[in-house]
Amino acid sequence: MQESKAAAGFSALGNPTRLAIFRVLVQAGDGGCPIGAIQHQVDIPLSTLGHHLQALVRAGLVIQEKSGREVICTADYGRLNDLVGYLKENCCAGVPTGGALLDEVAS
Repeated sequence: MQESKAAAGFSALGNPTRLAIFRVLVQAGDGGCPIGAIQHQVDIPLSTLGHHLQALVRAGLVIQEKSGREVICTADYGRLNDLVGYLKENCCAGVPTGGALLDEVAS
C-alpha cells in the first residue's frame, strides 16, 4: 500500500465521529447498513453524517450502493485489511541504527 493512501485512510479514521460510523459499519458486516440506521446509531444530524460518510468514501473505506430508495453503506474490508497490513509490515524486524530510520522518515 502506498504511504499516501495509508495516510488518507488513517486520517479519515482519526476523527471520532468517522471512527464511530466506521465501527457501526464493521459491526453490520457484509450486508452493510442503511444511512438512516447509521444515523440512529451515532445520533448525529443527517447532513453531518453525509459529510463524514463522504470523507470515508473518499478514503476508500466505505462503499455506498443504492438499493431502491435507500443508500446502503458497507465497510470495505479489503481496504481495512490493507491498512492493518501497512501497520504490521516489517513487524518486529527491529529499528535501523545510526539515524537511518529518521533519514527514511524525512525523505
